[in-house]
Amino acid sequence: MPRILLALLLAMALADVAAAETLRVGPKSAYKTLAAAVEALPADGGTIELAPGEYREKVTVAKPNVRLIGKGKAPKDTVIVWSDGANTAGGTFKSFTMNVSGDGFRAKNLTIQNDYHLKDARPSQAVALAITADRAVLEKVRLLGAQDTLYAATKKERPSRQYFKDCYIEGHVDFIFGDAKAFFDRCHIHGIAHESVMITAQSKNRPDQDSAYVFDRSLITADAGAKSIWFGRAWRPLATVVFMRSRIEAKLDPAGWREWTPGKTETLNTATFAEYASTGPGASPSTREPRSHQLTDEQAKAWDRKTFFAGPDGWNP
Repeated sequence: MPRILLALLLAMALADVAAAETLRVGPKSAYKTLAAAVEALPADGGTIELAPGEYREKVTVAKPNVRLIGKGKAPKDTVIVWSDGANTAGGTFKSFTMNVSGDGFRAKNLTIQNDYHLKDARPSQAVALAITADRAVLEKVRLLGAQDTLYAATKKERPSRQYFKDCYIEGHVDFIFGDAKAFFDRCHIHGIAHESVMITAQSKNRPDQDSAYVFDRSLITADAGAKSIWFGRAWRPLATVVFMRSRIEAKLDPAGWREWTPGKTETLNTATFAEYASTGPGASPSTREPRSHQLTDEQAKAWDRKTFFAGPDGWNP
């Protein structure tokens, strides 16, 4: 067989393999739903490209190494949305639009939304993204909801590591919650109109559990109707949350951090709530809750991304 023909056949075979690893979803594609494409992926994962549009479906991603890419010009062009609340789905952790447990998950340039609060007047937890995957990376992803928008949590003894870069996350009560080891890099955090806005409810529960939420260089904003805005409260006694170099445009309560249930719990005595080099109208170190911490330059280094994620497997998102 001539070498040129052999090379051509080899190139075609490699192209077929590459094509097989990338599935496409959309009105003009073989797969019309994201769930069908996830099911069709091999056991070790692969890439799914989503054409612009709305995908109204409830999706579970348990396979490892799944990569979701929105093919629109912006994250708002590709929307995965469902409408379940805790009271309709049988509990908070069943209310998700997307549930990701497969390690090595990646998502880029898309929106995940739970629009329960836009369709049902009854207050309820309603999760947009529940993610317990380790080594997860989400870049330019919009997470939309109200109460309990993002459940960033752990499925094993060792906390799941999750990296959010240039993401937009909105909600009101406890809208970023769970016990993952999560780093939010240059994310836009937005409180929607409500009587009380709690950005975080971290749930580290044991001294040996290496979990925390770190927000670095974030922008914090809120609707005009957001009336009582806080960095967060401790869902579990050892909750750990750090805001670093963030611009606070929202009218944050001067104390910054709140007790889980004032008058009934005492989680502020055991939680680790810290802040470093905040700027903007909501920056007010002198008025913060006395049991929170203002970090020094040296202390802040321990929470930088590379140090935060440093570990024996060398993962560096």
